[in-house]
Amino acid sequence: MLTTSARLLRLLARLQVPGDHGGPSLAAELGVSVRTVRNDVATLRDLGYPVEASPGVAGGYRLGAGSRLPPLLLDDEEAMAVTLGLVLAASHGLSDTADSSMRAFSKVVALLPSRLRPRLESLAGATVNAPLGRPSVATASLPPIAAAIHAREQLRFGYRDASGTETHREVEPYRLVLRGARWYLLGWDLARDDWRTFRVDRLRVKVPNGRRFRPRPDPEGGFEGFIVRALETAPWQRRYRVRLLAPADVIRARAPVSVAIEPDGEHACIVTVGSDDAAMVAKYLAWWDAPFEVLDAPELLAEVRLLAQRYADASRRRT
Repeated sequence: MLTTSARLLRLLARLQVPGDHGGPSLAAELGVSVRTVRNDVATLRDLGYPVEASPGVAGGYRLGAGSRLPPLLLDDEEAMAVTLGLVLAASHGLSDTADSSMRAFSKVVALLPSRLRPRLESLAGATVNAPLGRPSVATASLPPIAAAIHAREQLRFGYRDASGTETHREVEPYRLVLRGARWYLLGWDLARDDWRTFRVDRLRVKVPNGRRFRPRPDPEGGFEGFIVRALETAPWQRRYRVRLLAPADVIRARAPVSVAIEPDGEHACIVTVGSDDAAMVAKYLAWWDAPFEVLDAPELLAEVRLLAQRYADASRRRT
């Protein structure tokens, strides 16, 4: 038989699951009578927790929103999910949550059973200190976009492209996407009459929002497929053409969508790689494990020669 305090904690934990919970089912789970459940609900209300009740066969109890935060009671799997989420929040895409996320992580870990702490502490130590090396967004910039998506209201914002030029955009917003530690907005651009993706760190939302809109049919391949294609084929400031001594089918199986591949006979192909950094392309070419020839990019050829010299120098050094 559970003590009153233990029973109240178990009842409170059950009520934290969304939805209505019938008195008989709660009583069966706690091993008490329905009358005891009613008395315990009254006790929780006296303690300040807003337990609501709805009558009828389909009714039951639920925990409403109140002025105080109830104790959060988690099982092992839920505790793992919450703490891992805090680790990710500290290191992925948001500029002002790292410290608060790690403070919350420390508090949660301090309350966990000893059997769970070593796994979570070692995971946090191995993951949260890796720098992103790319722009992140402030937490406050996401709720207005999410609210416009939820309300089906057109979003108006200034958008700064890679060159620093800012344009005015009016978009029907559909999704916020976190990919590669960078936040994107997917929406229908009214001026361009097409689907577009926008980096959130480059947009400046204007208020108020525009008029409401009716949802459009999903883009071809669905939202997820469109986002992957859009991000992998994003416009680059520079494109490099290279001839590889390998069949097009072989290279196509190894290359991402963003790389254009044209057959050049049976045993060779020409690839076009977009990038803002010739040095990165020089390193990237080695992944295809095939002889190659730089066709029309002196800056890429210079980076290839520099990389080759470094490898040659390293091979001559004594070990």
